[in-house]
Amino acid sequence: MTPYDIAPPQERSGARPDSHREPLVDGFGRTVRYLRVSVTDRCDLRCVYCMAEHMVFLPKAEVLSLEELDRIASAFVALGTRKLRLTGGEPLVRKGVMGLVRRLARHLRTGALEELTLTTNGTRLSEFASDLAAAGVRRINVSIDTLNPELFAKITRGGNLVKVLAGVAAARDAGLRIKINTVALAHGNAAEIPDLIRWAHGQGMDLTLIETMPMGEVEADRTDQFLSLDRVRRELASYWTLRDIPLSTGGPARYVEIAETGGRLGFITPLSHNFCEACNRVRLTCTGTLHTCLGREDASDLRAVIRSGADDAGLAQAIRAAVDAKPKGHDFHIGRGLGPAVARHMSTTGG
Repeated sequence: MTPYDIAPPQERSGARPDSHREPLVDGFGRTVRYLRVSVTDRCDLRCVYCMAEHMVFLPKAEVLSLEELDRIASAFVALGTRKLRLTGGEPLVRKGVMGLVRRLARHLRTGALEELTLTTNGTRLSEFASDLAAAGVRRINVSIDTLNPELFAKITRGGNLVKVLAGVAAARDAGLRIKINTVALAHGNAAEIPDLIRWAHGQGMDLTLIETMPMGEVEADRTDQFLSLDRVRRELASYWTLRDIPLSTGGPARYVEIAETGGRLGFITPLSHNFCEACNRVRLTCTGTLHTCLGREDASDLRAVIRSGADDAGLAQAIRAAVDAKPKGHDFHIGRGLGPAVARHMSTTGG
């Protein structure tokens, strides 16, 4: 019998999700409807802004089992979460991850969940794209910072761009909608950003630009690589027509439509313009730590809750207590000589 032959937690305990339960609302009145779940801290790339070159990954005993990830995510769905995003590290390197995807997809079939999606570096999309689509995933985010193979290998410390682009093609063939995520790097891909936008829009894909985030020690001074997206937008607006649009995909991006390309461009600006006032997101790490703010060292240990034998009501109570304490805003800052705002790596936290 596999772990996914057993009933989900609410069925095992006899409890059923109550659609009339109060939603998850933090102390500032923001309703949390979006959970990002890191299924692993491991990755097959070593992007310079995300990881140290010689990462020490977590012992397996500290990482939640797929059943535990399912249980906690399903508890959030029972409490009103409408969107689940699987992240990493790289989620598709986790052994058995498709079993988790299929299991979580039951909430799509009941209507309790609006969307199940994931963020990936694309290296394994050729293998998994069709299975993801069959399970109920409809769109994904793929991280690509450059279309230059040599620069891609440098940024990712050895990644193969051809393999990633083949994965994107496989995902499109499987019918998945794709958004490209690009981290803006002052001395990396800054000059290439217009070409990246043209490429993505030419294939019917949205693209979102992201400012570097000061998370974890990565053996580099992020001050040199930080590129304000205010500056990028001004430059793009000098030769393209950018129109603000009210699009929201549940995340922090603010979108514009570019008349000349016919596509949509998003900006995620944790430093130049924080997006805290409307934040509806929390993050569960692969160790079961719940972070209610990406840029703060807040933490609630849900692994300890479930491994101590708590029932579903006890788990729900722990989740509510954590969300109630969600901070008003993050502590991100960047400057020469300043350390990371938070010590944990993005690969541990989940994108």
